[in-house]
Amino acid sequence: MSKSLKVLILGASYGSLLGTKICLAGHDVTLVCLPAEANEINKSGTLVRLPVRGRDGFVETRSTLAPGTLDAAVPDQVDPAAYDLVCLAMQEPQYRAPEIRTLLRRIGEAKRPVMSIMNMPPLPFLSRIPGLDADALKSCYTDPSVWDGIDPALMTLASPDPQAFRPPEEPMNVLQVALPTNFKVATFESAEATEILRRLETDIDAIRHDDGEGAMIPLPVKLRVHDSVFVPLAKWSMLLTGNYRCVTSGEARPISEAVHDDVELSGTVYNWVSSICQQLGANPEDLVPFEKYASAAKGLAKPSSAARALYAGATAIERVDKLVSLIADTIGEQNATVKQTVALVDGRLEANKVAQTDA
Repeated sequence: MSKSLKVLILGASYGSLLGTKICLAGHDVTLVCLPAEANEINKSGTLVRLPVRGRDGFVETRSTLAPGTLDAAVPDQVDPAAYDLVCLAMQEPQYRAPEIRTLLRRIGEAKRPVMSIMNMPPLPFLSRIPGLDADALKSCYTDPSVWDGIDPALMTLASPDPQAFRPPEEPMNVLQVALPTNFKVATFESAEATEILRRLETDIDAIRHDDGEGAMIPLPVKLRVHDSVFVPLAKWSMLLTGNYRCVTSGEARPISEAVHDDVELSGTVYNWVSSICQQLGANPEDLVPFEKYASAAKGLAKPSSAARALYAGATAIERVDKLVSLIADTIGEQNATVKQTVALVDGRLEANKVAQTDA
């Protein structure tokens, strides 16, 4: 039997979804998080609730019952060199925190492969896209210098398509999945690092859950490895059509409303972003058709996490909207609805900064 992999995941909220799946697949995981989160997870493990097709309610998976081990630690307690793979599962602005910046530097020095499951692709990943000037996109990042030590050959991106949240009334070790789709990850430039992804893909596929009635059932949310560097960028169309358009001049609206209030306009935005990806080099089969996304969006009855953060007073969020708009500008493309979305987000961020200063 092959030795278990050791995986370090930065972020214990969304990261606990991937971490629990890896643990259920028989590998060992450490979640990097805040002290209170680490204490709860080390005491009780993680609990992830998954909707399973054909079954009512949720299937509960617990790390404490998994064949792999899962623990949690604060940033200065981990040695990146002790791990086979590092995963990034925090919001992009969080990486500017001094303790996380220092940990990223140590990850770069350890030459460990890094898989991001952020909506905002780290700058080293953008450096892998032929013809794209990543340096020209630094203004979209809260602090672009945090990525300086990561080798692009050891950086890849997974599209964070599964939708999940922490129920506010539950302990912080509980995560509930709302949309149980797959993580679609591009291969590394390094073949050795890519083999780690392929092993995780196979082992996560093999997970079976005892349903308590004598059946061992497969669970949703898989890892899917793709040769194309463009496959994870399929999420861009979804984000600019739904997530960022939750932000309005008034109250935040649910993703379902942002998409279906004017589905023809949404389709236009979605396909325009897809065309930008294709002009960068993506093949149509790398991307997701609008109809498939629109159908899934009907079940997304809450505002996006970006919108919720903005309306709660955040002064920095992930700016995929700005990133795509700026990339489009460099190739002579513009879309009025996208420009309006960027302006709305800019305005809300500026208002939040003024309110924080006044306070």
